[in-house]
Amino acid sequence: MKTLIASALMLLAPTLALAQTTSEPAKAAPKAAAKPAAKAAKADAPAKKTTAAKPKAADKTTVAKAKPTSSRTQLKSATSQVASGIMAAEAALTPEELAISDKVHTGRIACELGAFVNVEADTASPGRFNVEGKGFKYRMTPVATTTGAVRLEDQTGGAVWLQIANKSMLMNQKIGQRLADECMSPQQLVVAEAIKKNPPRSVLEPADPK
Repeated sequence: MKTLIASALMLLAPTLALAQTTSEPAKAAPKAAAKPAAKAAKADAPAKKTTAAKPKAADKTTVAKAKPTSSRTQLKSATSQVASGIMAAEAALTPEELAISDKVHTGRIACELGAFVNVEADTASPGRFNVEGKGFKYRMTPVATTTGAVRLEDQTGGAVWLQIANKSMLMNQKIGQRLADECMSPQQLVVAEAIKKNPPRSVLEPADPK
């Protein structure tokens, strides 16, 4: 009997050894497979973060571009409103002021000491004039006077152009200085020559006896 049992064990020993050897690689295989799976999961995680971050950057860029566009639109609108206000204000000349502008002598007008003044009508704004010379340039509007003299003013620059029958003068009231004097257009030169030949009676002279 003992001999029979010993013989059976000897026959079963190789089978048990083979089964044990086969089970060990099977246990190792899940571990080996688990490691690549874990690595793959880690590799996927940064990719998801990067993908999620891109839309945020795009949103910020879109908002940043929208702000300058809005500012430019507002600035353009404000500029248009200011320009419209200026045009409306300049269009408000009275008939009396327009009548004065018809009397203004234009062109290059010679003055004393070799100076000159250019007086040109502003074609874009009837009734107004551009008055310029060496070191100055003004935009002037007619102003009514009680003396009958032609008067143009640039209220911003403080300049005044006075025109009488025989001469004109440009002065800056802000600094209290004459910029040009004894200015004569061709029409004024004729009057000045006539006055020299027939000077008017002074108010200080006694009246002729009757």
